[in-house]
Amino acid sequence: MLRVRCLRGGSRGAEAAHLIGAMFGRAVTGWVQRTQRALQSTSSAAVAETHLEDEHVTEHAQQDCPVSSYNEWDPLEEVIVGLAENARVPPFTVEVKYFRRGAKWTTAPKPTMSDELYDQDYPIRTVEDRHKLAAQGKFVTTEHEPCFDAADFMRAGRDLFVQRSQVTNYMGIEWMRRHLAPEYKVHVISFKDPNPMHIDATFNIIGPGLVLSNPDRPCKQIDMFKKAGWTIVKPPTPLIPDDHPLWMSSKWLSMNVLMLDEKRVMVDANETTIQKMFESLGIKTVKVSIRHANSLGGGFHCWTTDVRRRGTLQSYFH
Repeated sequence: MLRVRCLRGGSRGAEAAHLIGAMFGRAVTGWVQRTQRALQSTSSAAVAETHLEDEHVTEHAQQDCPVSSYNEWDPLEEVIVGLAENARVPPFTVEVKYFRRGAKWTTAPKPTMSDELYDQDYPIRTVEDRHKLAAQGKFVTTEHEPCFDAADFMRAGRDLFVQRSQVTNYMGIEWMRRHLAPEYKVHVISFKDPNPMHIDATFNIIGPGLVLSNPDRPCKQIDMFKKAGWTIVKPPTPLIPDDHPLWMSSKWLSMNVLMLDEKRVMVDANETTIQKMFESLGIKTVKVSIRHANSLGGGFHCWTTDVRRRGTLQSYFH
């Protein structure tokens, strides 16, 4: 059974937390409902149901931790989906429930977002300017205080991969490194990207030893993956029309997919070429239209937070 929780205020990325209007909120709600129907049609064992009501949860209700997600591809059991309607920072209701059932609860440093966090003279003129600045490790955010977006991280067992971007700084990365050490390693990777902001439309791990790598934004540390025996897959050019409205996003949201398990992936119904790519890899596609959500900023991976996946912790790099 796949449990789907809906929270107003987004999931991995800050872009999902902006209120654009009730019309878009209803559209995202419809996406969740269509997602449930799609999952029901693909497997009788994967029944999606939305839990919006409060649950009566007692302490130590179960032995296993209710929050456990080591990889991006293990069988998905519970997921949070962001809603745009009445978007806000959600209350701690869900976290309290998980905590009572045995989960650890950690809150990352909340940035003050003062003027010192931003380079007031950061030039936003041309793509060439931003390419040069990104190559020098300069972004609109400074190192005044820790800040990061969860969508700048990718998981592969004991190894986490993160990029320094416009929204994630080195202090935020170092906070994560110290917090997770020594059990996990945090690797900083970078790309030929003039405006890095969220890694999951540039570098998306879809299986053990299998990663999607954006051909327009090559990874500068790709040899690390090749030496470990990983297969690097370059997704096809997105099919989204030029006139489709996008907000702080690119057409490469086509590769912003959500793995349901190693052999099933949720992908945009309009992106037929990437569907064929997945099928050639032996991965079945669950097709759902998400173009309306793309306009808000983000794809399947951005709009969801996988709370629990059924898997074990291991290392895929030696």
